[in-house]
Amino acid sequence: MASKGTIIVTGANGGLGSAIVQTILSKPDLASNYTGLYAVRKAATATKLQETLSKAPSSHKHETVDLDLGSLANVRKVAADINARVAKGDLPRIRALILNAGYQDHSRLVMSEDGFEMSWQVNFLSNMLLTLLLLQSMDAQEGRILVIGSWAHNIEDKRNNATNAYKDPRYPTLYPGAEALAKGQWSRPEEDPSSNSGFRRYGASKLCVIMFCQELANRIAKDPQLSNISVIGLDPGGMPTDIARRAGFFLGSVVMKVVVPVIAAVSVRINGNGMFRPAWKSAADAVRACFEIEAHRGELLHLDGTAELEIAKEARDETKRRELWEYGLEAARIQEGDTALANWK
Repeated sequence: MASKGTIIVTGANGGLGSAIVQTILSKPDLASNYTGLYAVRKAATATKLQETLSKAPSSHKHETVDLDLGSLANVRKVAADINARVAKGDLPRIRALILNAGYQDHSRLVMSEDGFEMSWQVNFLSNMLLTLLLLQSMDAQEGRILVIGSWAHNIEDKRNNATNAYKDPRYPTLYPGAEALAKGQWSRPEEDPSSNSGFRRYGASKLCVIMFCQELANRIAKDPQLSNISVIGLDPGGMPTDIARRAGFFLGSVVMKVVVPVIAAVSVRINGNGMFRPAWKSAADAVRACFEIEAHRGELLHLDGTAELEIAKEARDETKRRELWEYGLEAARIQEGDTALANWK
């Protein structure tokens, strides 16, 4: 049977990413009728993904792809290869682009080889570049683009009260400007040596990617060729994954591997969209958003699990979104011919 389309999952070796792959494999219609393209930083060391795929049904066509979101050149290379294969008919058009990969540091500030703060590049800029490049290969009638967000993108979200990161009066906003975020000039470790400095940068990067999604949805809605593509943001809640592995032993190991799993297992029975959720629940929400709910076209659909949730006030600011979009185009060196989006400038 011919494949109905391609499902791309980035960060497929992570806790949520591998759970999304497992969810796809558990659904016969998806596993048998769609081709999986699972992107990881290094396929040779992607043990979680390898273990998950070892149980894949024989009917599931899939590949593992090396994708380093810390390198814009690598993002371009991977996207060019996918576009070429789709154009030749060797790979089905993209039915779901699930942008799950993420980066979070806490006390350190790491710059990418491209000269950008790593959280900002991995969580926002590389996703912007990858998405715009791959639009030409999307299923123009049923395609869905889903970005994994976070409550951390909203400085007013009460769930952030669990930390003191957003209570410091020196940081009244998560968007001090694209340049400050891109160049790592904001919430630096020397200003705040605690883990809150990195958490703020993470939250700001998630704000930027939600701002991108809102702007992309608006532009796609006016595109005569792409207007049926849905753009979705998903807050997966707090999960016991390895996203905090750079946070030190207590948070990275004790809290995330011992405390959160217990809380999440209990919480999901009380409220499926609660603050903490098992990775399997959020993975199911991601697959649901891409394949099981009615297409949401014309504007961004932002979900908190299965419930609709309004994006942050700063993400609704058209002036800020425009500034970020233009800065992102320049930072990623996006030029005429790079994207199928008509109104990309």
